[in-house]
Amino acid sequence: MTQFSSGKFAKEPSFTHGQVPRTAVLYCNLGTPDTPTPADVRRFLAKFLSDPRVVEIPRLLWLLILHGIILRVRPAKSAAKYASIWTKEGSPLKVWTEKQAKLLQGWLGQRGHRVQVRYAMRYGSTSIPSQLDALKAEGVTRVLILPAYPQYSATTTASLFDAVYAWAGKVRNLPELRFVNRYHDDPGYIKALAQSISLYWKANGRPDQLVMSFHGVPERTLHLGDPYHCECHKTARLLAEELGLGKEQFKVTFQSRLGRAKWLEPYTEPTLIAMGKAGVKRVDVVCPGFTSDCLETLEEIAMEGRAAFLTAGGKDYHYIPCLNDDIGWITALCELTQRHLAGWPTQADADLQALAASRTAALQLGAKQ
Repeated sequence: MTQFSSGKFAKEPSFTHGQVPRTAVLYCNLGTPDTPTPADVRRFLAKFLSDPRVVEIPRLLWLLILHGIILRVRPAKSAAKYASIWTKEGSPLKVWTEKQAKLLQGWLGQRGHRVQVRYAMRYGSTSIPSQLDALKAEGVTRVLILPAYPQYSATTTASLFDAVYAWAGKVRNLPELRFVNRYHDDPGYIKALAQSISLYWKANGRPDQLVMSFHGVPERTLHLGDPYHCECHKTARLLAEELGLGKEQFKVTFQSRLGRAKWLEPYTEPTLIAMGKAGVKRVDVVCPGFTSDCLETLEEIAMEGRAAFLTAGGKDYHYIPCLNDDIGWITALCELTQRHLAGWPTQADADLQALAASRTAALQLGAKQ
């Protein structure tokens, strides 16, 4: 029999009959430069901003702008911003994402689930394909893809899934795959946010206004059917209810605007300036859409936001950190993961080996009969 091969598939690990089914969770975040240098920032931005999910304008025109202007000017400015928030351990986003993955594996283990938990980044090092390759080489047969993004957007969640699908298109023997699309209204996530804010207020007092700042996206994405705007507002509403806030006590804003197109409004920095000019004395800002502190929270909100508010006449500004390694958040993440793992084998390795052995024995007995 003649066999034909396109050569498109990667080399497979050896297949073994009766292989023990193994389950893994791949916890995925956006990504970060390896170092806060212009060269590394340029490489990161080139991958990030060339993603058609992120920038939806005619491809050729955008690539000319990206490589002809943005990547010549922006890396040095962005590198200085990254340097201002860099830690001894490296990028805060990477540090917190890695720690969350380790804590999630520990929490799941305490509840009797023997699953491998890895973290991966959509752009940059520790890539999604490299982590999926590693899991497959370790014999993992089922993978749950868990985004670090509570609110669904084509610019983030769908792009992450694109990377998984692209990897799958080059694999012959695919593992079973499941995807978590969103958890913007998950009770555990909302409760963890509320408890984190309440504890901050207990230690530091309460503000005149709480600003909930979410990452912005172009407004046209809303009109094209992206649910992100609605999910951000639902998160904010549920969080305000959990905190017992009235409508006049909090505001929802959107940050990190790029380019001149109209993005989701109101914008965060102009809102802070308006508050300062209006005589609001104290503002606290929280970023519910970010599960790990990063450039957008530590530099844009904690530093630039503070300067904007105080310069405009405000007296007291507080940034409330992201959930990071908060116990309530890790517990909520564990419970969310358990629900999405339902039906997959996650018993202890010894149990799985015994199961595989019994299956092999049954097959051998059947063959003899």
